[in-house]
Amino acid sequence: MVRFEGVYVAIVTPFTASYEVDYKRLTELCDWLISQGVNGLVPTGSLGEYATMSGEERAKVVETVIAAAAGRVPVVVGSAAPSTQQAVAWVRHAKESGAAGVMALPPINYKPLEHEVIAHYEALNAVGLPIVAYNNPHDYKVDLTPDLLAKLSKLENVVAVKEFSGDIRRVHEIIAKTDLEVMIGVDDLAMEGPLFGATGWISGVPNALPKEGVELFNLARQGKVKEASELYRHLVPLFHYDASPQLVQSIKYMMELAGFPVGPTRPPRLPLPEAGYQAIKKDFEYAVNRK
Repeated sequence: MVRFEGVYVAIVTPFTASYEVDYKRLTELCDWLISQGVNGLVPTGSLGEYATMSGEERAKVVETVIAAAAGRVPVVVGSAAPSTQQAVAWVRHAKESGAAGVMALPPINYKPLEHEVIAHYEALNAVGLPIVAYNNPHDYKVDLTPDLLAKLSKLENVVAVKEFSGDIRRVHEIIAKTDLEVMIGVDDLAMEGPLFGATGWISGVPNALPKEGVELFNLARQGKVKEASELYRHLVPLFHYDASPQLVQSIKYMMELAGFPVGPTRPPRLPLPEAGYQAIKKDFEYAVNRK
């Protein structure tokens, strides 16, 4: 049984002009994404700017998304935190709030030894909620290699991996060495991932173009390479922004272009230089004007 199948959107957090969390807009965003056919929602990831929130705000964002989903799609909560104890608390909060699972990074502010990585996941595993281990060796100090994932997969609740290395060969090796579900984590492998066995995609740009994201992923999973390739070629310039450090500003601007504005990013993220917005607009128009 595949638990986390299809397109899960790592949702942005809407803010007001004064940088307050806009919970009403967050509810509207969840409703809109579900109406467009996405398969799941992932709040409080890096794209959701979790690190800029107070504990109270973060908890309310999680609770708001779960309430908005209302059982229509699963909610997988980002649980990253500076210490294992704090991460465990967020996994526990997600479980108590009704989440279907958590997306869990290894230790984020320290380069741990392998036994420390395993101990971190053992502590999260003990809470009793399904875990999507998040491998992002570009932004953090740990690489969850296929061999390490094979060890983590022995934990009862570690059931999937969000694979963000950008190396499509990892998908093949993870499938060969583990029984984990593979969820592509970089948007610009959204076609190749499902073609080679990924059953899910934790996505960024589909905040702005959810219908197109779902269509692409489904075509690729069905092996319809020609149809998927035609759509992918138009989307991939936008997808590249998902792997940029400025992904939050970029995707929030795409949402404005899509007619669903969600406000600014919180400092230290500031508006992009004008040339950056011009480039995104050009790529967005190329994505939506395919005929």
